[in-house]
Amino acid sequence: MTYQEPSFRELKDEADIAAALEEGRRLFAGSCDFVFGAQKLGQLPPQTLPEIAFAGRSNVGKSSLINALTGRKTLARASSEPGRTKQLNFFDLAQRLMLVDMPGYGYARAAKSVKEDWQEMMFDYLRGRPSLRRVVLLLDARVEMKTHDQEVMKLLDRAAVSFQVVLTKCDDVKPTALARKQADVEAEIARHAAAFPHLSLTSSQTGLGIEALRAELAEFALA
Repeated sequence: MTYQEPSFRELKDEADIAAALEEGRRLFAGSCDFVFGAQKLGQLPPQTLPEIAFAGRSNVGKSSLINALTGRKTLARASSEPGRTKQLNFFDLAQRLMLVDMPGYGYARAAKSVKEDWQEMMFDYLRGRPSLRRVVLLLDARVEMKTHDQEVMKLLDRAAVSFQVVLTKCDDVKPTALARKQADVEAEIARHAAAFPHLSLTSSQTGLGIEALRAELAEFALA
């Protein structure tokens, strides 16, 4: 049996936890540059680095989370027309990891054709990208889970791509309501074969959960 280093969530020793957090801090403190935007699958850049993709409904706080992780204010920018952007944006993080900002989904005013195009393009990207290590799926802690969110989880199951659910904007939810939301989402996660079993709670405003998420994603970076 091949030995595998324990993931950040499995670490028990305080020194190991501190080391993992420091590794995550150092990685995300490195250079992070926009390198490519692809509107079609034929435009995807070469697979030179492990990729972590970020997905979520429009206005879920995806750009804010990416900026918080990298310690920048305007690295990722929200579209002025949510739900209309169809571009995959690639960011080279310290030449060790590629962050992929996926188009938002589920915008109520978006045309049906736009939603269908998103699903088709994203599924083709997900199932045909060997360098893709994980999808970070964002859910807004303030609102109930939508049908679109469940459909995307099923899409990820079909594509056999490991995904990790992250709750955003947790600072804007009272503790009792947040605990209830956490339980509901964890129950949904348990229904999906491709889902990472642990849920992350984050806030781009207060920094809640950002250090831990950096440490988790750093596990996929090139040494």
